[in-house]
Amino acid sequence: MENFTQKLLSFVTLKKQSPLSAMWVLFFVAAFITALIKWANPDIPQEQKNELFKVIVDGMFDSAEIAVMKIALPLAGVMTFFMGLLTIGEKAGAIGFLARIVGPFFNRLFPEVPANHPASGQMIMNFSANMLGLDNAATPFGLKAMQSLQELNPNKEVASNAQIMFLVLHSAGPVLIPLSIMAQRSIYKAEDPSDIFIPCLIATYFATLTGLIFVAIKQKINLFDKVVMSWLGGITAFVGFVLWYFSSLLQEEVQSTSKIVSNLILYGFVLAFILGAVWKKVDIFDAFIEGAKGGFETSVKIIPYLVAMLVAISCLRNAGTLDLIVGVIKDGVALLGIDTAFTDALPTALMHPLSGGGSRAMMISTMQTSGPDSFAGRLSCVFQGSSDTIFYVLALYFGSVGIKQTRYTLWAGLTADLVSIITAIWVSYIFFPH
Repeated sequence: MENFTQKLLSFVTLKKQSPLSAMWVLFFVAAFITALIKWANPDIPQEQKNELFKVIVDGMFDSAEIAVMKIALPLAGVMTFFMGLLTIGEKAGAIGFLARIVGPFFNRLFPEVPANHPASGQMIMNFSANMLGLDNAATPFGLKAMQSLQELNPNKEVASNAQIMFLVLHSAGPVLIPLSIMAQRSIYKAEDPSDIFIPCLIATYFATLTGLIFVAIKQKINLFDKVVMSWLGGITAFVGFVLWYFSSLLQEEVQSTSKIVSNLILYGFVLAFILGAVWKKVDIFDAFIEGAKGGFETSVKIIPYLVAMLVAISCLRNAGTLDLIVGVIKDGVALLGIDTAFTDALPTALMHPLSGGGSRAMMISTMQTSGPDSFAGRLSCVFQGSSDTIFYVLALYFGSVGIKQTRYTLWAGLTADLVSIITAIWVSYIFFPH
């Protein structure tokens, strides 16, 4: 009997499962429980009850198809090009040059990575593309960096300290100009589409700082080191300069300037890599083909991980679990006598760690329902621009190198995301009084 009790306790608490596996199981269970609650609700019409599980199951098939046809396969083309380009950059010495520049800083944050290792330059390429809002370029750079870090990883199935630090910083990833969100606000006739720019940047900055501190404490990294402090101070000053400069521009100038700067910098990297290879007398086309082959292989390798994660998230979304959670939070906030205006934007915040596409749909729905210039409409946009989708990032990056034990990566990412949510609410009440 005692043995059965122990097994039952282990089963209920998912004791033998990794954090990511346990969360994956909970998504399916939570979706099932939500559907049962709806089934027992007498206020829901019988016709709608009959469709409850059909909607969930149909969503599973649709999400599996989307993972392959809309994400993995389209990504293959982008991956193929940028993996080829990175190989050109490595042979030309450009990646090594970037690694030497950030070496003193990265040697403190990533002590497991040897000085001037290509992974440092690849991570810088990823962070740079992320900050510029160039997702299509950021992903190949990041996957290449993860592969380089995996080569240094002594235990190939367990995430290394360096991989955890990289992924947490990437998932909290600062995007200097949330261009796609401003474009969406413009489509819905917002009076000032760029008014969410500063709140987004502030929320993202605090999320990134939280992720860095969380991982630094776990890995016993000294953030008070002079080199670390000077780099963090410089980055903070740069973020402050961006805030000051863009806040002085008209909304049309913000969008046009960010488009020009972002794409010009990316194309500048492409041209610099190619011309540098010419200067170094590298056989450019052969180098490109050599790297490009790995791009397609990586895209195929991540398909099972994407399917697993997106199908589970789909069940959670289609069952209405997030709506149920938002309703409970709203009632609780109302009982405490606190303003409930922010709760109307919470579906975007709750969906954001799970699915970028899902949270974008929530953001658009909120703008449609409440209006783009409403408090909820603006706050949902700030939520969307505050951090990356930690579950998708975990599945994509760790899946690409076969990592099974993610250690505390998920909790670090979720903590950073929670801080971004709290900060987004706080700054939105300041910037958008209602």
